[in-house]
Amino acid sequence: MANQPLAERLRPKSLETYIGQEHLVGQNSILRKMIESNTLSSIILWGPPGVGKTTLARIIANTLDRPFYTLSAISAGVKDVREAIDKAKKQLFFNRPNPILFIDEIHRFSKSQQDSLLGAVEQGVVTLIGATTENPSFEVITPLLSRCQVYVLKSLAKDDLKKLMQIALKNDSELQKIKIKVKEEESLFRFSGGDARKLLNILELVAAQEENGKLTITNELVTNSLQANPSAYDKNGEVHYDVISAFIKSIRGSDPDAAIYWLARMVEGGEDPKFIARRLVISAAEDIGLANPNALLLANAGFDAINKIGWPEGRIVLAEVTIYLASSSKSNSSYNAIGDAIQLVKTTGDLPVPLHLRNAPTKLMKELGYGKNYKYAHSFPGNFIEQQYLPDELKKQRIWNIGKSQQEASMLERLKHWWGKRFV
Repeated sequence: MANQPLAERLRPKSLETYIGQEHLVGQNSILRKMIESNTLSSIILWGPPGVGKTTLARIIANTLDRPFYTLSAISAGVKDVREAIDKAKKQLFFNRPNPILFIDEIHRFSKSQQDSLLGAVEQGVVTLIGATTENPSFEVITPLLSRCQVYVLKSLAKDDLKKLMQIALKNDSELQKIKIKVKEEESLFRFSGGDARKLLNILELVAAQEENGKLTITNELVTNSLQANPSAYDKNGEVHYDVISAFIKSIRGSDPDAAIYWLARMVEGGEDPKFIARRLVISAAEDIGLANPNALLLANAGFDAINKIGWPEGRIVLAEVTIYLASSSKSNSSYNAIGDAIQLVKTTGDLPVPLHLRNAPTKLMKELGYGKNYKYAHSFPGNFIEQQYLPDELKKQRIWNIGKSQQEASMLERLKHWWGKRFV
């Protein structure tokens, strides 16, 4: 239908026409095997906007020939959930497989709404497929999360976007009416940001610039079209991520004026306050870190306060945390240390734990030397005694490189006192 958006006209109907997420639905992948064997359990699809979460849920229901009920967490309440479950129960009397209940943006469901799902999921009345752009470990209650497998969907790669664009130009009846030549594609993919829906929206917007049934797509044309019609391609996507990026970079750059400006942009734009609060917690750990450990405490307290008081007063809490973090001294030494340590683990593998550090709860373990010669630090002056804590192969390895903040300078002096030349 011509009045449908391009993204809806091209929505895939089968796994064969589904683009991206090969790690989940490619040949011999875990989710594909589950679908093909008709052993689908309740799942949560976690990924950024426009990567195919809703489409995949519909494909699963079509492939398995299951009744499919859908709710949006934005508009549905507990009553809507119970009505959907009641409909599902009636389906069971006809010896059909249990229906699929798809809940879009499940992270927006309150605890009571999620609680109302538990019984039906546990008893197998419905198979739940939830879609979320937020980390489900933060937003989905533990009892419900424990009954679901979580699958992570990734932003579409450039090759996936290119394939999608070619399919649109070749198969869409409306675009076929225009003789379209793609001279440059970099801006198309850059502004899409791995979002299939956004790519198709941009393509549709640019196609409206055709003259006499002809169109040549260039980077300049795409950029100018989007600048003239920002709402046509970006409701919660590009601006959402660009503004939060500017917000965090302003904090990292110690500019409280810029940081509070970008915070105001998000507040006025209707951003989820918990999303902002989470990013502040991350910033406190990543960018301020050991230079001011109180920053993480304040950011975490801000996150708790947001959950207690909500809007509109929550904006004051976010403003206080934002200004404090932006004005604080900075260090990313912890951030770098864990990244370097993970890389070290990947390159050296599972090195054995030194015997003296091993746990020895049984007689046999003690006889094997587990825990032997371990020195209990608190039994020595200053609660310190030099001994080896890293695996033998890494015993001289340095991982944490102290930052340049005053707080870390005092930490370095203490380590020098204990370890001597190791921390010179």
